[in-house]
Amino acid sequence: MDPLGAPSQFVDVDTLLSWGDSYEDEVNCSDSTAEAFQEDASRSPFLYSRDINGKVVLWKGDVALLNCTAIVNTSNESLTDKNPVSESIFMLAGPDLKEDLQKLKGCRTGEAKLTKGFNLAARFIIHTVGPKYKSRYRTAAESSLYSCYRNVLQLAKEQSMSSVGFCVINSAKRGYPLEDATHIALRTVRRFLEIHGETIEKVVFAVSELEEATYQKLLPLYFPRSLKEEIRSLPYLPADIGNAEGEPVVPERQIRISEKPGASEDNEEEDEDEGLGVDLSFIGSHAFARMEGDIDKQRKLILQGQLSEAALQKQHQRNYNRWLCQARSEDLSDIASLKALYQTGVDNCGRTVMVVVGRNIPVTLIDMDKALLYFIHVMDHIAVKEYVLVYFHTLTSDYNHLDSDFLKKLYDVVDIKYKRNLKAVYFVHPTFRSKVSTWFFTTFSVSGLKDKIHHVDSLQQLFSAISPEQIDFPPFVLEYDARENGPYFASYPPSPDL
Repeated sequence: MDPLGAPSQFVDVDTLLSWGDSYEDEVNCSDSTAEAFQEDASRSPFLYSRDINGKVVLWKGDVALLNCTAIVNTSNESLTDKNPVSESIFMLAGPDLKEDLQKLKGCRTGEAKLTKGFNLAARFIIHTVGPKYKSRYRTAAESSLYSCYRNVLQLAKEQSMSSVGFCVINSAKRGYPLEDATHIALRTVRRFLEIHGETIEKVVFAVSELEEATYQKLLPLYFPRSLKEEIRSLPYLPADIGNAEGEPVVPERQIRISEKPGASEDNEEEDEDEGLGVDLSFIGSHAFARMEGDIDKQRKLILQGQLSEAALQKQHQRNYNRWLCQARSEDLSDIASLKALYQTGVDNCGRTVMVVVGRNIPVTLIDMDKALLYFIHVMDHIAVKEYVLVYFHTLTSDYNHLDSDFLKKLYDVVDIKYKRNLKAVYFVHPTFRSKVSTWFFTTFSVSGLKDKIHHVDSLQQLFSAISPEQIDFPPFVLEYDARENGPYFASYPPSPDL
């Protein structure tokens, strides 16, 4: 209430429900359940913490209305950006804010600068500049966005601020993908609270209606509200979760320095008195020389069969990580709209079921490299556990058929976990031609896949492995099967989404 008795438009952060309090059912699980999770399940790098969750708030609303020590304004380098967040802050703070900003003489990308809050309920405003996003400069954008959040929190710590209200720093006009940016925001705040949690009482994420769903989806990954949620969220963490402070890790920039570059790592404890008798041939495998191998030499060795199995695996992992990073930065909405790959229920053994709809893949009309990227984007977190594939070959034509070169490329690119955890491929409604092609491919092109392929002529056969309620069927698959094998499936309607 203001002095005249009218209700205030400002919102006191102490009245907002914390992230931890928004999920009481599983937080208050029994001690025996907690012990069981600790003993039987691998833990997340972001552990369940009641104290940290109590400091975090997700709030749908205008950051300018928060009554806290400081709020965050996202702007451009001249601090004159006109975006919804800035305009609201300027309107409520009053004209004195513009005068104060002129004294700052701008702000570089990733930096954070402080002004008074003037007519706001917040005492201070921390101004920061998010990066402009381009997929080919993704690493630089990640580092800059991390710096925004880290520098805001560091400034809050230095000024002994008890509460900070964050807007979404990656403004839409700067083009940063919301989900990627949210990962960086959440993990940076999480790591800061782990290290400096005693210096701050509340961190509020003030989001719009469009942003709220993404934050709701990703917050459990970094701020699990129970041991169950921690374990359940673990497979969905991205490959890069940053270092101990949440900063993006770039392997190519890591320099490995040996204390004795003139000695083999296996012989580091040998007598130091040998002096100049050391074999200097090892020098090339240390320090800067170890940052990146000779690519052409490695390829030549592969062709000659001389590269070790461990080196091959390491090179393959690096290659897969590059595909994965590209998959997370590309706009793949055109491929997603085909609805050719999606997750459904579980099979009779409790394994995740992934569906591939052959008829929805117009091979001649789409960029197949983007299709491969989309497959990796969808499957990366699925493949960490056992899963099965159901491929509907139903009513496909020549322009739907994936050629063996593409399938071989996909098989060669994907990580080892895809192959290890794939337990079965159900090839539904195969033709004689497709059976022959599959036999040749699994016999001569790839290894270890032939025994996992099961040709399924009718849905009734499929139900011996997967219950019908666990699969979302495209309507044309049901119609075809009813026509060819009888209308026994009439009691199971198709998914409305398909």
